[in-house]
Amino acid sequence: MSKLTDVPKRILIGRALRSDRLGETLLPKRIALPVFASDPLSSVAYAPGEVLLVLSIAGVSAYQYSPWIALAVVVLMFTVVASYRQNVHAYPSGGGDYEVANTNLGPQAGLTVASALLVDYVLTVAVSISSGVENLGSAVHFVIEHKVLSAIVMILLLTLMNLRGVKESGKLFAIPTYVFVAAVFIMIGWGAWKGIVLGETMSAPTADFEIEPEQKGLAGFAMVFLLLRAFSSGCAALTGVEAISNGVPAFRKPKSKNAASTLALMGGLAVTMFCGIIGLAMATDVRMAENPAEDLLHNGVPVGPSYVQDPVISQVGEAVFGGDSILFILLATATALVLFLAANTAYNGFPLLGSILAQDRYLPRQLHTRGDRLAFSNGIVLLAGAAILLVWIYDADSTKLIQLYIVGVFVSFTLSQIGMVRHWNRHLKTERDAAARRRMHRSRAINTFGAFFTGMVLVIVLATKFTHGAWVALLGMVIFYGTMTAIRKHYDRVSAEIAAAEGPSDDSVRPSRVHSIVLVSKVHKPTLRALAFAKLTRSDTLEAVSISVDTAETKALREEWDRRGINVPLKILDSPYREITRPVVEYVKGLRSENPRDAVSVYIPEYVVGRWWEHLLHNQSALRLKGRLLFTPGVMVTSVPYQLESSELAKRRAKKRQDWNAPGSVRRGPVDSPRPPKAPTGKG
Repeated sequence: MSKLTDVPKRILIGRALRSDRLGETLLPKRIALPVFASDPLSSVAYAPGEVLLVLSIAGVSAYQYSPWIALAVVVLMFTVVASYRQNVHAYPSGGGDYEVANTNLGPQAGLTVASALLVDYVLTVAVSISSGVENLGSAVHFVIEHKVLSAIVMILLLTLMNLRGVKESGKLFAIPTYVFVAAVFIMIGWGAWKGIVLGETMSAPTADFEIEPEQKGLAGFAMVFLLLRAFSSGCAALTGVEAISNGVPAFRKPKSKNAASTLALMGGLAVTMFCGIIGLAMATDVRMAENPAEDLLHNGVPVGPSYVQDPVISQVGEAVFGGDSILFILLATATALVLFLAANTAYNGFPLLGSILAQDRYLPRQLHTRGDRLAFSNGIVLLAGAAILLVWIYDADSTKLIQLYIVGVFVSFTLSQIGMVRHWNRHLKTERDAAARRRMHRSRAINTFGAFFTGMVLVIVLATKFTHGAWVALLGMVIFYGTMTAIRKHYDRVSAEIAAAEGPSDDSVRPSRVHSIVLVSKVHKPTLRALAFAKLTRSDTLEAVSISVDTAETKALREEWDRRGINVPLKILDSPYREITRPVVEYVKGLRSENPRDAVSVYIPEYVVGRWWEHLLHNQSALRLKGRLLFTPGVMVTSVPYQLESSELAKRRAKKRQDWNAPGSVRRGPVDSPRPPKAPTGKG
């Protein structure tokens, strides 16, 4: 069966890579940027729109505050980037926020950060894919008509690409990301040239629309609350910043320096694009509304439910380039692609964090190991499953999903920066070098400001988004926290239970005697082989046990046993209710209760078959019996296989498949004894 699945697996994800080739999968900065920063770079496609959507509640007049909100987001972005540059130098092992909080604030804080990040990574995939489907759906109606199906298909494709390995997926994702960045910068530059130098008037498709405010005459606290809510929506531009600090081990050496440089480049690009789009949106009179069918007015009349509200970046692109231009089509295509690929940030962060948590016994150990392509395959599959579930529950609606967003990331931001402040305080107590102390004081000041600012934003986000869906993200964090705590307690309990004692114990003391039992149903070759093997073990006692279900068959078995003169006692267990498992288990337990210091060894003859449907016809009783006996202390269960002819056919089929070099199959040769080079032939 493994051979049958190996060929399609190799075709889909490629040939397996040896562990010593891990260094070849490390990323240069030009590939690491699209791999780890595609989320914050792509967020400029929807973050400006989220700001304008919230401000539209108070009408067009509230748009005047958008530059100030953009400025606050820029200050926050630079603060977070500067703070995380300290993180990657201090903790280059890849634990990121989790390691910082766990080391400096304790396991509970570390687990809180881990829970927040895991939730945020799942939401990153769901939001990015849903937003990409909506952007693509404006051009391809089939996609928008089947949003959930399209989103699930895209998640599966992205999962498959990541299973092929980080470096391969990074090369694949780099082109759309760089095309998107270039297209946005061309749009900003060309728009600035037309507006400032040429003095042309650019108008968005919605420039002549009016907005019917949902709340008229907002002032005082109500206006402040609205501005804070708009700011919290704009903070979606910061999601994914922490992924670089979690992915430091994936960078080429010098790892910390390359990661810090990538962080700075990402921050500069994201801030410039975000501010440029906000500025062009104001210059081209973009109009957005949370309920466009009723709140957007054209010539004093609501546009109606048939109106499709395009994202801000699309409206700005149409105003700058023109709706039918090649550059506008390029921008729209690159935007849709990069929104799909933005989920790749989570595909690199979630599995790596899951591996670290599994190593610390907070998640199943299967998440710690790398797959065939040296990627954390189990973590990738788990992330895909959680994202698909979320997309299905919320109907791939990015407006609903984005309300759950950014809560988790600001929890991790805040706790991480508090942890870094403690980190520098601890090191300053022992450091005596004046230059090193100056660097530490500067770093502590950066992290202190970062902790204060991100903590304040966290309060704002919780206050403004809680009733809009943020409570779901908090619930997810609680579920992750409780699950990981329970897993850790289980692993700790098992470790304590199986720990070897220093002195002699019951587990190391040799049993007084060994009672061997061979289960038989008929006298045939498998039974004779099991009896021969049991005799070889030289037990203290040996007997054959059979269950009497049919009187005639039991009589025939006893007669055949006596006729052959088998010198092993045959014991018949009566089963009036035609059960097989219960009488054997009760008999074995009876032996154990009579002699607690003795061991009982049960030998079960089993058929080895070669066809999948034959497994359904044989060995079912043996499987049930083994399952019950495993829970009985002091009982050892041994399967004695007997290969049927079909197993030989299966072996020959497997040999034939092995000899055939399938596409992408792995050719394994001797490692310790390489083939000697051919001797020279003397021919020129």
